[in-house]
Amino acid sequence: MLKSFKYRLKLTRKQSTQAQAILNECRWLYNHLLEQRKTTWEERQESLNYYSQANTLPELKVERPSLLLVHSQVLQNVAVRIDLAFKAFFRRFKNGEESGYPRFRGYDRYDSFTFPQAGFGWKLEGNVLKLSKLGKVRVVLHRPLEGTPKTCMIKKTATGKWFVCFSCEVKAAPLPASLEAVGIDVGLLSFATLSTSETIPAPKFFRRDEKDLGRKQRKLSKAEKGTPTRKWARKTVARVHERIRNRRSNFAHQKSRKIINRFGVICIEDLEVNRMVHNHCLAKAISDAAWSQFAQLVSYKAADAGRRLVRVSPAYTSQDCSGCGHRQKMSLSNRIYTCPCCGLKIDRDHNAALNILRLGLQTLANA
Repeated sequence: MLKSFKYRLKLTRKQSTQAQAILNECRWLYNHLLEQRKTTWEERQESLNYYSQANTLPELKVERPSLLLVHSQVLQNVAVRIDLAFKAFFRRFKNGEESGYPRFRGYDRYDSFTFPQAGFGWKLEGNVLKLSKLGKVRVVLHRPLEGTPKTCMIKKTATGKWFVCFSCEVKAAPLPASLEAVGIDVGLLSFATLSTSETIPAPKFFRRDEKDLGRKQRKLSKAEKGTPTRKWARKTVARVHERIRNRRSNFAHQKSRKIINRFGVICIEDLEVNRMVHNHCLAKAISDAAWSQFAQLVSYKAADAGRRLVRVSPAYTSQDCSGCGHRQKMSLSNRIYTCPCCGLKIDRDHNAALNILRLGLQTLANA
């Protein structure tokens, strides 16, 4: 299985300038290849593929010598990104989904470049990363690299920090067997309720920093465009967003790890969060909770640890009685489930978690 390892890079001022120049060239190439596909279709109704565009790279280097600043495989990866963008566009269009035609990238809207093959253009020796066109860069190795490295991606954040992300092929590391099973119901009042009646409080990271973010955004809106003051204000806003994102990610990693270490079977809701955020009353709270991120972390950690993960349809899990199966409609404000048939009186989220566990075990039994 593939596993990613992300580390902070310590670039010198000269290396940072060179890395930004590489990003700019990759962004130019991305826009050029996108325009090439668009123009070719409009004029001749012909579709270009990856190979036809990758074969034009040697000619482009002659026309635009600044492309020589970029490693050849990095340029090829830009063509791969364009090809994947169009494949995703056609797939969504074919399935009747909102298609979203690939867009041109403006300045500071292209933030990463990738060396797609280990040993070509990059090499890691201890805590020093040797990069083609950049030289030796110090890496903050806060944990050892595992497995066989496959790709290396250099990424710049909105706050100007540089990171490297290695994609490595690692062997699964199963944990000791556990006979415990759990159903997890995610929510807004509490982040998650387990079928064991335990709850995980909602941290609400965005709500905590919302006032600070508002103040900085007001300063940004007042700053004149194109001035150093506006550039500084944009960076301060980005810092707040970065802080919120890091706290949320750390929280999701810690909670998912505890669940994986403890339970052998994990049953979670298969939520369609993209549709749920269309409710403007709950969109901010749902986005702040980041249920999809939590589910994604639980999924890949379960696969690595040899745990059984079951995704359950959330339909009627809050309306069915976990004791007798009676179904009744309930408003969101009603937090206690009272069954008129068997007399069960239980917390609404705990009842849903028990139903999720039952459905998950049934799915495993029928598999």
